[in-house]
Amino acid sequence: MYPTINIQQPQPYDLVARTILIAGSAAAFEGTLTATLTDGHDEVRSFLQVGSMGIKQFQGQIEVPTHAAFKLPRLFLTLADDTGNENGASVTMPILFGPLILPEYSGWHPYVVKAGDTLIKIARDQYGTDNYGPIFAANQDVLASPNLIKVGQLLRIPRNDI
Repeated sequence: MYPTINIQQPQPYDLVARTILIAGSAAAFEGTLTATLTDGHDEVRSFLQVGSMGIKQFQGQIEVPTHAAFKLPRLFLTLADDTGNENGASVTMPILFGPLILPEYSGWHPYVVKAGDTLIKIARDQYGTDNYGPIFAANQDVLASPNLIKVGQLLRIPRNDI
């Protein structure tokens, strides 16, 4: 059996802002998918229009309201074909919510680790402080410890000035 929901954007552990763009291919009962974001403490729901008679490309977005009470930066995005019944196809993936990683988050830029780098040194260069927490949180899928970075490793640097 072929999957009826394929998410192409965002990818697992993508760093996202308050407007989360979603794209992929899907078919769903009456052409509607339920999109849910949760951290286990709060939940935001929306709906996306997709193919109803066959798998078709789709794109849409979820706006995370400023009053959302997320407590953790790792959210789970679920797209579900639950309009016909609660047992429809679904896909869930983790994403990272930038506004809980860095206040006023607006985007990120790539940084390649150089010889002699530490997360504190990178934080000083990027933010002017020793607070490497946002860098570590934004790269939790590739960093097991703030003391274990490797030359050549690509890190995402969260920014609030983009």
